Amino acid sequence: MIVHIYNRGNNKEKIFFDDQDHRAFLFRLGLCFGFTEKELNKEKLLAMPYSRIRITETDKNNFKLYAFCLMPNHFHLLIEQVGNISISNFMSKLCTSYSKYVNKKHKRVGHVFQDKFKAVLVENHSQLMWTPCYIHMNPIKDKLVKHPKDYKWSSYSDYASERNLPIINKKFLLETFGSVENLIEQTLNFNVKDGL
Repeated sequence: MIVHIYNRGNNKEKIFFDDQDHRAFLFRLGLCFGFTEKELNKEKLLAMPYSRIRITETDKNNFKLYAFCLMPNHFHLLIEQVGNISISNFMSKLCTSYSKYVNKKHKRVGHVFQDKFKAVLVENHSQLMWTPCYIHMNPIKDKLVKHPKDYKWSSYSDYASERNLPIINKKFLLETFGSVENLIEQTLNFNVKDGL
């Protein structure tokens, strides 16, 4: 089961305030995928060397991450559930841990996220081709950058450059699109105004 998961900040407020917040979210995401702190700390974009996170270890065979984008007030994930742990359990762990981090760091209280996450089941091939393009073009839509390669908080650079975050499972989308060139071309040709 492949799902497009997204959630935004309470009252559409920011959930990522600086680079450390982005890394904290990705670090927690990696832990939920079954990576160890040692594995994650090898990557600058994922590193949280002094963490006190209490996410119980999980098996790397429960989920696969195909695409992500962390926007200032929301996030997108394209995930496949391949094991017995539910998406709800996975997301509850991730969002609860990140909410505690944000509230403590920024000395705030209350809900970080607006509501429970949304999950859209990917039901056909065209939706599977459309969704990663949509996810990777979010920073363009919101005018944060002019090209997706310039936005480091998405998985676009893992496909379009030499960056190779261990949390991304690239093989599946590359097979789906036929080649990295086709994936890049379809992403860049994605009509942001009509498609979003």
